Amino acid sequence: MIRHLTTFAGLALAAGLAACAATTASSPQLVDESLDAPLVNPIPTSLTGYLAQGVIDGAALLGPPPAPDSLTGQADRARYLETRALKDTPRWRQAIVDNDLWGGGALRQYSCKLGVSIDEKQTPTALRVLHRVELDVRTVGKPAKDHYDRARPMIGDDQPICVPREDWMKTNASYPSGHSMTGWTWSLILAELVPTKADDMLAIGKQIGESRIICGVHYASDIEAGRTLAGAMVARLHADPQFQADMKKARAEIARAKTAPRNCAT
Repeated sequence: MIRHLTTFAGLALAAGLAACAATTASSPQLVDESLDAPLVNPIPTSLTGYLAQGVIDGAALLGPPPAPDSLTGQADRARYLETRALKDTPRWRQAIVDNDLWGGGALRQYSCKLGVSIDEKQTPTALRVLHRVELDVRTVGKPAKDHYDRARPMIGDDQPICVPREDWMKTNASYPSGHSMTGWTWSLILAELVPTKADDMLAIGKQIGESRIICGVHYASDIEAGRTLAGAMVARLHADPQFQADMKKARAEIARAKTAPRNCAT
């Protein structure tokens, strides 16, 4: 997923999140190879992640993806082929929404379930935490991607996928899934911040990962690997004093937040 592009700056995110827009931006898309798909309208940010390169050895932790002729590898392929029939269904359309982690996509869903608009005005620390750990996903996940260099499931065929086919997909590895890793990381963090909403937060994270299978851009084992690496990363984050301080502040922000997200599905 990364060609050294940065993710959205907090201020730009706030505008989209506060409105809880249901559609993604129409701006040209650029590729961030630390994730799994183009990010919409990325702009520079001065933020960095909490973790240094090499703090977690993702490749060693995960081990290699299943061989294509193994039972798991065959199951991966069968599920990819089976889910092509979901094109144009409601679940397919949801996968398109989940492809966009930031502007009107996945993060909007977390806000809607929390009943709190995660934005620069009322929850700036919470927004910054999510932003910084998404950068950590790149730091931790990309070396494993590059090491195993697993081809994505749609390479070599012309079956439908939920995003446009582009050349970067041929070189951007499939294992582990960065979207799955980000979604599960956000779910774990938000569940900790608002324990009464833990079920909802985890359900969204699970959905984001499964949407990558529905979309046709990842195998099921890529999603599992992303969740495994996310769990390891969140555990390691808790040893970081700045992360701990930010979580304490973010919890207080959400608890006193007054503004609910708008235009949420009922």
